[in-house]
Amino acid sequence: MSEREFLQAYDPAAYERPSVAVDLVLMSVIDGVPAALLMQREDHPYLGRWALPGGFVAIDESLDEAAHRLLASKARMQDAYIEQLYTFGAVARDPRTRIISVAYFALLPQADFAAALKAAPDLALADLVVPWSGEAGGPVVARSADGETLPLAFDHADMLGLAMLRLRGKLDYSGVAFALLPERFTLRALQDVHEAILGTKLNKPAFRRRMLDRGWLEPTGERESGASFRPAELYRHRTGG
Repeated sequence: MSEREFLQAYDPAAYERPSVAVDLVLMSVIDGVPAALLMQREDHPYLGRWALPGGFVAIDESLDEAAHRLLASKARMQDAYIEQLYTFGAVARDPRTRIISVAYFALLPQADFAAALKAAPDLALADLVVPWSGEAGGPVVARSADGETLPLAFDHADMLGLAMLRLRGKLDYSGVAFALLPERFTLRALQDVHEAILGTKLNKPAFRRRMLDRGWLEPTGERESGASFRPAELYRHRTGG
């Protein structure tokens, strides 16, 4: 039998096919606290609970295409950089049927979060509380602006937890923190981002010395505006540094 004959005779229904979904973990650091964008579910299952923006992958689109489609339709973002975080495939993760979800991850500066919330009013900003230290890993807690714990749907607490774990793991050897900052920033703002991700305070002189020694920073020659005291120097991320 030739391959053509085999394919013509092949029965796609011979094996059960799970559904595939994409969920978007859109994160930032807002006022010194890690945060994510969530949506309140309007349908069963988990009616009324909070979930990451997401949806099903169409039969004729790739995972990346589905992620960018959902980014545009759910978060009203056209050009945010996203990458695959992890595939969540526990058998009973969704009570409807066998659904595998591929989580995509994006880090956004605070201004982009503000624009997303304005463009997509069904999105809500949630602060993330990490109940574990270091790189122990595990689910995280989402809270509203007034401190109320938001019950999460499906395994989205685990998705958010893995995103925080990934951030902590990459922080020391990559420039991942710069994705959470505007183009020009102060060393204080950079330290705030590191402390928010790590969940701990850092020694100011040691942190600044380490950042400057790594060659990641390029002084702009400018200083911040609107400061009460001596304005701090502004830096930018040196690409390829």
